[in-house]
Amino acid sequence: MVSPTALLVVAKAPVPGLVKTRLCPPATHAEAARIAAASLLDTVDAVRRTPGVRPVVALAGDLAEATCSAELRNALRGWTVLGQRGDGFPARLAAAHADTAAAHPGLSIVQIGMDTPQVTPELLAAACEALDNADAALGPAEDGGWWVAGFRSAADAQLLRGVPTSRSDTGVRTLATLRAAGLRVAALPPLTDVDTMEDAVRVAGLVPNSRFVASLPAPSTCRNVADG
Repeated sequence: MVSPTALLVVAKAPVPGLVKTRLCPPATHAEAARIAAASLLDTVDAVRRTPGVRPVVALAGDLAEATCSAELRNALRGWTVLGQRGDGFPARLAAAHADTAAAHPGLSIVQIGMDTPQVTPELLAAACEALDNADAALGPAEDGGWWVAGFRSAADAQLLRGVPTSRSDTGVRTLATLRAAGLRVAALPPLTDVDTMEDAVRVAGLVPNSRFVASLPAPSTCRNVADG
């Protein structure tokens, strides 16, 4: 039986010019924000369809200024909505876990981002279930980072403060840090993070009927990127 779990999405409000700038070019800042909004909405939908979890989002930025603001507000109705805090992304990750634990005491926490719109309720449920037999769970991203991290005890998530992010060895360093602390770490399947347009084209092929696919620029632009 899966233990009660808080499913935490760490996200950035999709404000043009402030989100997914590595998609530009070929995307414009407005197009990049639409892609980010669609990715977040698809992620929120997957979380909502995962049985038995408490949905939480830790949000950076002003949702009022975001693309698809009204749709996002509606999608997050009933969620625990937290602001991000801390100096640097590792500190914000650790703070998001601490704040989630304060809002939902005693629950395990599984955390994802907004960059994997191909994630499914089945994958998320498996991540939650992994914590029944392990202290932590980690799913690598194909760029060398990780797309999901789970902790049976929220206190262990503070280990994330010491691991630099956005590096090709972030995933390896995270796993080493957790194991060095004596944690039993369950391995979860790898996924592709959407950081570049090439990533977006690859992921789009996995979710053909999603908001994410509908948000992408003209197919000719995507093909040029994929072929280049």
